[in-house]
Amino acid sequence: MTAIALTIAGSDSGGGAGIQADLKTFSACGVYGASVLTALTAQNTLGVSAIHDVPADFIRAQMNAVFSDLTVNAVKIGMLSQPAAIEAVAEGLKQDAKFAIVLDPVMVAESGDPLLADDAESSLVKHLFPIAELITPNLHEAARLLKTSPAQSNQQMQQQAQHLIDMGAQSVLLKGGHRGGDRADDCYVAADGSISWFQGPFIDTNNTHGTGCTLSSAITSFLAKGDDMPTSINKAKEYIIKAIAAADTLEIGSGAGPVHHFHQYWN
Repeated sequence: MTAIALTIAGSDSGGGAGIQADLKTFSACGVYGASVLTALTAQNTLGVSAIHDVPADFIRAQMNAVFSDLTVNAVKIGMLSQPAAIEAVAEGLKQDAKFAIVLDPVMVAESGDPLLADDAESSLVKHLFPIAELITPNLHEAARLLKTSPAQSNQQMQQQAQHLIDMGAQSVLLKGGHRGGDRADDCYVAADGSISWFQGPFIDTNNTHGTGCTLSSAITSFLAKGDDMPTSINKAKEYIIKAIAAADTLEIGSGAGPVHHFHQYWN
């Protein structure tokens, strides 16, 4: 049977992040991608100029349409800017919870523009942390959720990942790419408290737009194909490293360009 992954996220009109990045990643990783739009952004490589939220009832209508026909194997959740959208998604997933769920707590765009309303943070934690098999915050997102400063050391990353589990997450992949230095290592803390590190080099490029969306979607892809969580994270890490390394071969826009989702296919 064909592996199917669903992304529930916002649209990036520039094509580098959000729904567009998710669907590209699904295709590159060999799964069929379906989508539920939660917001429209007027966005390019320079920033976000406007956001139009999709009404909660229409989010549910999209979910109902997908789940009533497609056999979804894994779900990735991205941008959910308002509490009503978060609650609609949580209710819909609880009704059809036959798949792995990966939550990327998207809060700020690569350009620095906010994508999550302040009053939506507690709703995200309350409604989605308990049902997501994995959450994938970067250092700044974890710090915002924990009301603290971004982790600077491996020990601090482990501690913050554990604190997120204490807040209700089942397991956490805390991404270290924003830490600086020559490493971009990610800390995975499983529900049983075991800790694993997924290592990678820091690649010096300005073209990292959509990196978080792409990594979480790649993890979702491999889960949809039947891999376990550590294997899915490892394969996704390998994929995103190559996508970032090839990003400078693209010439997209005049700001922070996208990673190269189809690096293994394009000349």
